[in-house]
Amino acid sequence: MSSESTGDAEHASSGGHHAGHPTNQESHPALRVRALESLLVEKGLIASDTVDALVQAYEQDIGPMNGAQVVARAWVDPAYRERLLDNGAEAIAELGYGGIEGSEIRVLENTPEIHNVVVCTLCSCYPWPVLGLPPSWYKSHAYRSRTVIEPRAVLREFGLELDDSVEVRVWDSSADVRYMVLPQRPAGSEGMGEAELADLVTRDSMIGVALARTPSGVR
Repeated sequence: MSSESTGDAEHASSGGHHAGHPTNQESHPALRVRALESLLVEKGLIASDTVDALVQAYEQDIGPMNGAQVVARAWVDPAYRERLLDNGAEAIAELGYGGIEGSEIRVLENTPEIHNVVVCTLCSCYPWPVLGLPPSWYKSHAYRSRTVIEPRAVLREFGLELDDSVEVRVWDSSADVRYMVLPQRPAGSEGMGEAELADLVTRDSMIGVALARTPSGVR
């Protein structure tokens, strides 16, 4: 039997949770930023491809590197792992990561029996101190609305096919609490150092739409 459930954060039925939040329009701050970017490009002060490269770096590399360090530490240090699961924000702060977007972070552990995936159905609440900028697909209406209804289908579209015996739990981030996934340590990573392990951790695995990378040479 497949099992799909939602976490303890409140989820809305289709449509109701999005009332007052148009799905095909950008927020006022986003529009202002885009207008400022257009003006700077027009004045020749920046190049649009430079902006795109910087955003991509903070989405996929610079930001998620912090979270990868947190995950790697949890994989090698059982005591730290317990602290991380008990109080995510405090344990993350031990490694020097924190800030206004991470004052309350709850860490969810994936196991062979349970797979957690994170969404923000209202807007795009996201643990910036450990994951950097939220990717565009995380902010999309399709991801925000479908993940709570058909998580397995969404995961398959990301290339993640889970066994029917695995329970899928969907967690709804908010302004009060943001979620981060502690992915399972991949097979074949025994004996690897913390820095090597961090290289196996991806942004998507900490959102829950992917698994951590398998070490090279392991099938």
